[in-house]
Amino acid sequence: MVASREVPVEVMSPERPPLDRPGCGLLLTMVAAAWAVELFDFFLPGDLDSWGIRPRQLSGLPGVLLSPWLHGGWGHLIANTLTFLGLGFVVLLAEGRRFINTTLILVVVSGLGTWLIGRNAIHIGASGLIYGYFGYIMGRAIWERRPAWIVIGMVVGVIYGGMIWGILPTRSFVSWEAHLAGLVAGVWLGRAHAAEGP
Repeated sequence: MVASREVPVEVMSPERPPLDRPGCGLLLTMVAAAWAVELFDFFLPGDLDSWGIRPRQLSGLPGVLLSPWLHGGWGHLIANTLTFLGLGFVVLLAEGRRFINTTLILVVVSGLGTWLIGRNAIHIGASGLIYGYFGYIMGRAIWERRPAWIVIGMVVGVIYGGMIWGILPTRSFVSWEAHLAGLVAGVWLGRAHAAEGP
């Protein structure tokens, strides 16, 4: 008779990368959401754009969270998509796990700013968030003063510096108020995070 012995076997689960930062899939998901909303708005009856920010009206407050996903046509959406991916990617790499909170803060603060100072119109589009990203990067570069941030700030300034003119009321159909509110929100948050350190 042969006695059997149980031999302990350790089963190792495959290594997974640490979930210390969201991936580019998050950015693409956010873009896909905006495109899906525009498709629904294009093909279905109704007007989703009416859910944008209506300044100083209680009924317009939901637009603070909804307006980044609403756009006034395909040209508007395409232009915002390209800039959003570029600046969003920089903020994503820099912020890691804090990216979602940073984005939410910028959406809320820029949206409330637009709600407070905006003209009597419906303000839609991701421009407030995009200007928030731009201001955030500039704020970190100015106040953190680490070489990496200075280089990032210089590169972003060269590529996207022309955006600064968007805070001026030069075109009636452009929400310069959202641009200004987003820029101020981004600079404020960038400076706050620079004071906290990496």
